Amino acid sequence: MPGSEELVCLLDDDGRQVGVERKASVHTTTTRLHQAFSCHIFDAAGRTLVTRRALSKATWPGVWTNSVCGHPAPGETFDHAIRRRAADELGLELSEPTIVLPNFRYRAVDASGIVENELCPVFVARQQHNPNDALVPNPNEVCEWAWVDPASLERSVAMVPFAFSPWLVLQLRAGAFANVGFQRP
Repeated sequence: MPGSEELVCLLDDDGRQVGVERKASVHTTTTRLHQAFSCHIFDAAGRTLVTRRALSKATWPGVWTNSVCGHPAPGETFDHAIRRRAADELGLELSEPTIVLPNFRYRAVDASGIVENELCPVFVARQQHNPNDALVPNPNEVCEWAWVDPASLERSVAMVPFAFSPWLVLQLRAGAFANVGFQRP
């Protein structure tokens, strides 16, 4: 939402919204549980997009992660939030996101001590435009990207999990790609 301060939805332990807080102040060493989402984007060849977090990110700078993630604004649907973030972070238009891990929840502590504490449903979607079109990543969010075979990504994450975001590692262990019906054309 250009020109406005980004808000996140705070949750109780049962996942019910109990308030809102500025995104800029929610991520601390005592981060409260809040709503997020994660999306794995696939192309027509069945590859998934992985992104490397910008080096300027406050948490997990420079690590490889899923295609796009973020926080829905109060009252915003996951579908709209995912499409908004994919457009803002990557310059991509997506097909309708499909939920694959509806109850994914994690807590992780960055080396700096900042905590991620999120109820974070995981989605998959296809990019809508020609796969030869160049991505236009926002350099404040993404410093590198690659389209990779999902099985190759799973092997890499299993071998060197420290090179990837903790949420990506946990999502793959939880079977995020297990029922993706469009991995291969």
